[in-house]
Amino acid sequence: MTAPVAPPTGDPERGTLDKAADENFPVAPFFLPRAWRDDLTAVYGFARLVDDIGDGDLAPGGADAHLLGVPAVEAENRLLLLDAFEADLHRVFDGFDGAPRHPLLRRLQPTVRRRSLTPEPFLGLIAANRQDQLVTRYETYDDLLAYCELSANPVGRLVLAVTGTSTPERVRRSDAICTALQIVEHLQDVTEDLGRDRVYLPATDMKRFHVQEADLATKTAGASVRALVAYEAQRARDLLSEGAPLVGSVHGRLRLLLAGFVAGGRAAIRAIAAADYDVLPGPPKPGKLQLLREVGVTLRGEG
Repeated sequence: MTAPVAPPTGDPERGTLDKAADENFPVAPFFLPRAWRDDLTAVYGFARLVDDIGDGDLAPGGADAHLLGVPAVEAENRLLLLDAFEADLHRVFDGFDGAPRHPLLRRLQPTVRRRSLTPEPFLGLIAANRQDQLVTRYETYDDLLAYCELSANPVGRLVLAVTGTSTPERVRRSDAICTALQIVEHLQDVTEDLGRDRVYLPATDMKRFHVQEADLATKTAGASVRALVAYEAQRARDLLSEGAPLVGSVHGRLRLLLAGFVAGGRAAIRAIAAADYDVLPGPPKPGKLQLLREVGVTLRGEG
């Protein structure tokens, strides 16, 4: 008689939520009302976990796969994990198949009900990570923007929904900010993404600046790569400027939170510029003082 296989150990919920400290932007800072912090943390947990599934960054041991009902032999199958995660998401919204299996989705369920959230933004994030398994290069900037519509913009829309401040104009501004933050993250992570066989720099822009993929695999960037990174950074900077009026359209602590998003992107771009646009040795990161300065600039409606 074969002994039963013990479930994997560890706390995948805590491990995922602890990654919030490494993000470019504040997730659920202390100055927000407790109810907002709880709900934004629940949304972050979903977004972080689906990205970790798509990137193959789940904690070792297969605990997440086990929770989602994926056999241990398939624990590395990202598409299968995403399918199982989507099925668990549907349990959050309809409950026809019982309670959600994953603790991060059980945490999300009260938020969904309390804030009357819809499935679309969550499904968009899953679709983006499914696309990452199938599409590893982007021909044009418009192609990249379409990807950001799935991979980044739903997060801002969820923040507005959780805080009860969503309007069409605010959604438009939020989309610009979120797309900018996604582009900045891609610039910071050129080397890491290439290691995953992904290139988020549009092929048409690479051709324009005479950059080959081999140029992205070196230890330090040449002049052409730096010029390309500077060009994409300016695009992100322009998007942040387009979205920044969102900050002035709200009040109180939400205004400070949104200023943190914009400031995080601006500070990251300044860090990239300070590195002379050489992102290949590793992601340039802004210091806390620079981030605070950018928060002040954003709150004053400057920059």
